[in-house]
Amino acid sequence: MSETVEKKATYNPKEVEDKYYKICEERGYFEIEGNKNIQEDGKTFSIMMPPPNVTGSLHIGHALTFTLQDIITRYKRMDGFKTLWQPGTDHAGIATQNIVEKQLLAEGTTKEEIGREKFLERAWLQKETSGGNIVHQMRKLGVTPAWKRERFTMDEGLKEAVKEAFVSLYNEGQITQDTYMVNWCTHDGALSDIEV
Repeated sequence: MSETVEKKATYNPKEVEDKYYKICEERGYFEIEGNKNIQEDGKTFSIMMPPPNVTGSLHIGHALTFTLQDIITRYKRMDGFKTLWQPGTDHAGIATQNIVEKQLLAEGTTKEEIGREKFLERAWLQKETSGGNIVHQMRKLGVTPAWKRERFTMDEGLKEAVKEAFVSLYNEGQITQDTYMVNWCTHDGALSDIEV
């Protein structure tokens, strides 16, 4: 008996890729224990994803970087390594602040008028909106980081770790105060390079 298989003239990624990505994610294949049945003792591998800023959308540079990291991560998984590709997004500090300030100006108000708490709410809204879009784009690229471990650079634990690192570096004399040229505004004071 022969079985007839219908062949389609063209490949439609929407029909295939989302389905199999979801299956792999649900089965935990992207997580540290995803290849447990082939992991070899003493073989570990980790990549920290350079977190994209929550100021917009991914660009071609992100696609290249994530693709290369994904290739390496998948290879290590198949080679029996206990593997972590740590995903996340970055708050982008001043860049996010600038976006929110522009949104407020378009609405006819300023950060000073709405106050600190409302401004921070708007900044977190920007993070949720843009960050969600960025994660969606990464998933559409088909990259395979450990999504259950996704982090944001303003998560409480990460903020504390950064503070601890800077205090430690300062106490060791590796962070020093000195005289440098800075961008200066007579109205606002010192400005970062990104604000100029």
